[in-house]
Amino acid sequence: MSIYVGNLSYEVMQDSLSEVFAEYGTVKRIQLPTDRETGRVRGFAFVEMATEAEEEAAIGALDGAEWMGRDLTVNKAKPREEKGSSGGSWDRRGGSSRR
Repeated sequence: MSIYVGNLSYEVMQDSLSEVFAEYGTVKRIQLPTDRETGRVRGFAFVEMATEAEEEAAIGALDGAEWMGRDLTVNKAKPREEKGSSGGSWDRRGGSSRR
């Protein structure tokens, strides 16, 4: 499982984010998405820690905490939703299987 960290400063660096979460356990991985066109940090990250207990400790301590001038949003990451279909599925006859 991983942790979603939102409302990050656009100035955040992976090393500084890792230091903050390391206070609550072992940080296994950090994903800090950037904008494809500008290369700028998008204002959120995903953090994976070694154990669920460490994740819970980090979430409890950091959700709503002020860091780099912003109030963080920290919670369990939700699974990524599939893109594409906006409705029912289509069967082989060309009609919708959802009626």
